[in-house]
Amino acid sequence: MPAIDDFIEIPPFQVHEGSVQRVPFVFNSPHSGRCYPRRFLAMARLDADTIRRSEDCFVDELFSGAVAMGAPMLAANFPRAYLDVNREPWELDPRMFAEPLPSFANIRSPRVAGGLGTVPRLVGEGLDIYGRRLPLAEAISRIEQIYKPYHECLKRLIMRTHARFGHAVLIDCHSMPASIRIGDGGLRPDFIVGDRFGASAAPALSEHAIRLLAGMGYTVAHNKPYAGGFITEHYGRPVRGLHALQIEINRGLYMDERTYRRTGGFAALASDLARFVVGLMSVVVEAPASMPLAAE
Repeated sequence: MPAIDDFIEIPPFQVHEGSVQRVPFVFNSPHSGRCYPRRFLAMARLDADTIRRSEDCFVDELFSGAVAMGAPMLAANFPRAYLDVNREPWELDPRMFAEPLPSFANIRSPRVAGGLGTVPRLVGEGLDIYGRRLPLAEAISRIEQIYKPYHECLKRLIMRTHARFGHAVLIDCHSMPASIRIGDGGLRPDFIVGDRFGASAAPALSEHAIRLLAGMGYTVAHNKPYAGGFITEHYGRPVRGLHALQIEINRGLYMDERTYRRTGGFAALASDLARFVVGLMSVVVEAPASMPLAAE
């Protein structure tokens, strides 16, 4: 876990892409950042290992093959414990701050109640990040300097893709704890494909993704328990030719969650995901020609 000086040494996020975009896909890894500002670590009550429990470790690397296939990938360097861009910009918990929040802040969302707002209160299994209230200026700074530029960058990538190809597909890349179980039988999914219950992507795209992964021998769930967060909901507009899928990978497939180290399964999974990306790019999803692209 690199400790840095407030994203002076490195940018808070990066776009990885080739010289030419060859496919109507954009990949996004908003939670795999692992560069922790020293000032943030000094504010936290958690040790350097515990504070990492919210990371989607190595997800950007697992999907890196998409770049060689002609798709851009936006990847966070900042950690999710510091700022969560898969939330509305002002989903904030008033209990975290020394001053009153602005009236437009969303303080009543389920994600805020769960301690997982834009500036998270918790990591892992309900562990408080901070030992005292933060100045409101801290949240404003993270939102203005990182959150908003991140989404401006993501929006530009999506709009550029739509303008070039007539439609755009956003793949939002995540990981989930190995402890996740679904259904009465306690099935452990290897992947969860989320499309906001059909609201963020054409059914053909979701069905194709599920079929590809299942065909490789993986156990795949659809929308439960993760249907997609703010990014999937906000950017997925199928009738306008904007499709968004969230892909959750079980961390037990590729890493040791105690040590944050890759296991022997990492290389095989990365290879399977490269094949998955190739197969996913073969699907055709377009909006009716009569539907204009509206700015979000």
